[in-house]
Amino acid sequence: MASGRFEEALQAVRLAVGTRAVRTGFLGSLLILLGSLSPAYLPQASPVWEVLYQLRLDGPVSKWAGTVLTLVGLALLLESWLRLRPSRRRAKGLPQLRHWAVFGVIALPLLLGPPIFSHDAYSYAAQGWMLENGINPYTVGPGVLPGTFADQVAWVWRDTPAPYGPLALRMSHWLVVLAGFDPLWSAQLMRIPALVGVALIGILVPRIARLLGVDPYAASWFAVLNPILVIDFVGGMHNDSLMTGLMLLGIWFTMVFRHWWVGAVIVGVAASIKQPAFLAAVALPFLVTPWTSWKARPLSWAITRGFVSLLVSVVVFAGISVATGLGFGWVNAVNVPGMVDTVSPFSVLGHAIQYPLDFFGLDPDPDGRTAINVSRAVGIVVCAIGIVWLAVRHLGRRPVHFVSWSFLLFAFCAPAIHSWYVVWGGVLFPMTRPSRRWLRVAIVITAVLLGYAAMNFALRNGPWLIGLLLVWALYESVKSHELDQDWDAPAPPQASAVRS
Repeated sequence: MASGRFEEALQAVRLAVGTRAVRTGFLGSLLILLGSLSPAYLPQASPVWEVLYQLRLDGPVSKWAGTVLTLVGLALLLESWLRLRPSRRRAKGLPQLRHWAVFGVIALPLLLGPPIFSHDAYSYAAQGWMLENGINPYTVGPGVLPGTFADQVAWVWRDTPAPYGPLALRMSHWLVVLAGFDPLWSAQLMRIPALVGVALIGILVPRIARLLGVDPYAASWFAVLNPILVIDFVGGMHNDSLMTGLMLLGIWFTMVFRHWWVGAVIVGVAASIKQPAFLAAVALPFLVTPWTSWKARPLSWAITRGFVSLLVSVVVFAGISVATGLGFGWVNAVNVPGMVDTVSPFSVLGHAIQYPLDFFGLDPDPDGRTAINVSRAVGIVVCAIGIVWLAVRHLGRRPVHFVSWSFLLFAFCAPAIHSWYVVWGGVLFPMTRPSRRWLRVAIVITAVLLGYAAMNFALRNGPWLIGLLLVWALYESVKSHELDQDWDAPAPPQASAVRS
């Protein structure tokens, strides 16, 4: 039986490698890997620079070459994803591919590169180094401990405390010890928990989809093979990956074994990686027993179950906080993610209002950020109201809808948006059976976020015009595809080899 499964797996890999769209994705990742050896990726403290100096690859030519390679790679990665859409393959009479085989081929080059499109992995390593030296990352930033670890951290985060959960920080410490306190390898090892999260996502997304009657091929295509997940969780090594994977584990366990309190324990562990996971705990009891009545007794019972589930997760989180010796200092850093300006809708709106205020000298704030701060506060209010509305509309009967849409609402209403925030709710988005219009919106948003990341990269590397050309290329790529997907399509006979 074992040899049969091995042969089956080998055949799945061969089928993936033999598919042109998969090879296109592999080439895209390979180009991103080659382009990653440039100033936009590597901190000046990186020992990789010594190799680049010797090879004379540290000048303007390497910046241009790195930018071109990376941006072309991004465009190829998006094109590959769109061509792998299950409905498209069915329409052409092609067999479905195992998502894990496709993902392994496409993501393989990124396993060999430095952190891409983000320097957060260097922050994780520096925070682990701080713990090794008896310094609590919840109280001060990495800059308090000068050296290579701190020098690798992006300057904007060097003096800020850590906003992450206590287990995430303690794991960073363990990985720094495992790396022998080498700054470069400490950052590289931050990919280990990220890959564990990716594995959980890849295993659980199709399983949850089957339980909800959703086509597992379609769910895996959108969530697991999504270029944002490939780039941010494999390439960027974000701890959001493990948080998301554990959150899905809590949901799947609750759906299969009907013990929502165990699911709440798992979600509490996920929150100890990154705190937004708490949102999923509220929905777990309704995966077992739906809430269908607004009468007093069913309503009070529903509220009680949701509260108790959240309480279980909070107790687990508190226990981990005490066990790690880090306490609850993350409260001091809840505003840290919003310290940078991004394309968060409410931040963009605030800047648009702020410009005329500054031009006419109407802003009483000497820092000139009144409209920005007010707009961000409005975004938080809108998010809170929206989550309540989603709870009223979906929590009782369709808890997975509530979790997915609430996370997406949070991502777009927060003071700062990063592409990896969107993955929190994006992994469950297919389970909501989105309409063609909403799928089109989701694909366009994916392309926009990729384009935004590319523009930031091009600006840091110098040739910003190439970034504009990439945005145009992404637009043309999306426009040239039929952006539809039947979420309930029956699996054809030739796809029976596809398993989760």
